[in-house]
Amino acid sequence: MNRPLRHIAVFCGILTLALLLRATWVQFAENDKLANHEKNRRVQIEAFSHPRGDIIVGGKSITGSKKTSGTDFAYKRTFKEGPMYAPVTGYFSQAQGGTFLEGVHNGILSGNDDRLFIKRTLDMLTGKKQQGGDVVTTIDPEAQKAAYEGLVSLNAKGAVVALDPRTGKILAMASTPSYDPSVFAGISTEEGKKFKELEKRADKPLSNRALREIYPPGSTFKILTAAAALEHGVVTDIDERTDAETPYKLPLSSTRIGNDVPDANCDKVSLKTGMQWSCNNVFLDVALKVGKDRMRETAEKFGFNEEQFIPVRAVASSYPERLDKPQTALTGMGQGSLTSTPLQMAMVTAGLANDGEVMKPYLVEELRGPDLSAIEKASPDPLSRAVSEKTAKTVQEMMENTVENGTANKARIDGVTVGGKTGTAQHGADVNDERPYAWFVSYAKNSEGESPVAVAVFVDPSNMDIPRSEIAGGKLGAPIAKAVMEAVLDR
Repeated sequence: MNRPLRHIAVFCGILTLALLLRATWVQFAENDKLANHEKNRRVQIEAFSHPRGDIIVGGKSITGSKKTSGTDFAYKRTFKEGPMYAPVTGYFSQAQGGTFLEGVHNGILSGNDDRLFIKRTLDMLTGKKQQGGDVVTTIDPEAQKAAYEGLVSLNAKGAVVALDPRTGKILAMASTPSYDPSVFAGISTEEGKKFKELEKRADKPLSNRALREIYPPGSTFKILTAAAALEHGVVTDIDERTDAETPYKLPLSSTRIGNDVPDANCDKVSLKTGMQWSCNNVFLDVALKVGKDRMRETAEKFGFNEEQFIPVRAVASSYPERLDKPQTALTGMGQGSLTSTPLQMAMVTAGLANDGEVMKPYLVEELRGPDLSAIEKASPDPLSRAVSEKTAKTVQEMMENTVENGTANKARIDGVTVGGKTGTAQHGADVNDERPYAWFVSYAKNSEGESPVAVAVFVDPSNMDIPRSEIAGGKLGAPIAKAVMEAVLDR
């Protein structure tokens, strides 16, 4: 072989070796990346080639799969009572992908989860079609219905979260306005238009207000302020009169903050009376005396400043680190730069109802295979000991007095011990330039003295046709909380 031919042969050999190395690299090292790439249509076709497992509420499926025609996607997702359960299920669309439980547990629902490998292999050997597993939720259907219908009846933007304080189970999670995931579950042009219309709406129906939106919690935060004051010894007797005058002058400022009730109800009153009438002056003064560091420490023990995974991600509620004295005082009444999700305020309420122990909230009771065998089961898991049992029971005493004799009386349930707290939160660039938010938090006790339900209700009345004077947590939120608690107690 002459020299030029030898060079060509070596060069071709190097090219062949490089090709083999690249093919090997693509086949093994990049296999998962390419197989799961969002633009790999074979993956998409496979995902919709068989019926999907279901999401279960109260022993019944709230999802399904429907045979389609005219496309290489054989099945599309269906949703029963879609708008009511959308904050729980999310959507699963041939064009838009999946969110919330549909997205987080896609592997189980599709049958592709590694824990279903043996089942999948046996099905392949026997010629059976791949099957998905089920996601069994903690949702109580009657509580969910009460929460959703309560918000819809107000024609309000809002959210409701109900927890079992003893375990952390999420019993209800509603958000309005909502949407029906079935209307854009396919890949047609018409379904694509419907999704875009939902995306563009100013009232954000696709947003889960229970988990993904943060708001000033207003006076509902006073229950945490009271807990911080008792836990750190700033207040030792809830019946002892304070020196908090009304209107209250913020430190280092000429600003004075009043109350929605007559001054005589709030001037230098005790912590218990202050909660009964939601006296801003009492809680501004208490927060200032507790101080920003101890206030933040207590808030963080209840879950603030940390994302929660239920397993769907919930954004972190915020108790800021850098606050001056006026800002610290304002957090005592749930204003200033303090923010919270409805889930977080439900956790605060549940922690106090559970004698100071906060349980991690969770939405999924069990993951099970196509043969109904258990793949994974949830169990209660403590998040933290937020405050002592003594502190929690003292705050309960004040919350129960507020329902019996104060501003939270619309949450009363005959023959049941109920604790509650109203909240009205100002917001906007100039604080009062927007219609305020209405909040309500509460818990109910059963005959054994345990609390099987704690509720947080958030209402944004910006699209409601009611006068500003009617916007209050006790008027808008309390009836919804009462209906949710009754649904759980009846069960």
